[in-house]
Amino acid sequence: MKLILTQEVTGLGAPGDVVEVKDGYGRNYLVPRGYGVAWTKGGEKQVAAIRGARSAREVKTLEEAQQLRASLEGTKVRLPARAGANGRLFGAITTAAVADAVAKVGGPKVDRRKVELSQPIKSLGEYSVLVRLHPEVQAKVAVEVVAG
Repeated sequence: MKLILTQEVTGLGAPGDVVEVKDGYGRNYLVPRGYGVAWTKGGEKQVAAIRGARSAREVKTLEEAQQLRASLEGTKVRLPARAGANGRLFGAITTAAVADAVAKVGGPKVDRRKVELSQPIKSLGEYSVLVRLHPEVQAKVAVEVVAG
């Protein structure tokens, strides 16, 4: 099945890419969640529009991405969250919460889709979160979840 990706899918491609996937993966996962649409011959205009929007959002050059990485890696983010007596959170810390917290402490504005959690954050403590700034550049941000 050929699809046009509308959002970034880790391990598959970026918005605007035309990819070939198994029928079940496309029909049952990618299309219902809005990650892709069926490829058609008239989809060229749609691909161009998606790529234009992507280029406006993403970091332009490798040097700019490396400068952002230098500023991000020195950043320590504190996220207050409601927790129970044993330190377990009511809910979880999301990628959007991490992206907002980075912006609040004076860091650069980071797209929530570029933030990757290695595991769900469901308890108090310190975590290392990966931020993909460019296909070749990644930054690690220290996140401390505190009771609040």
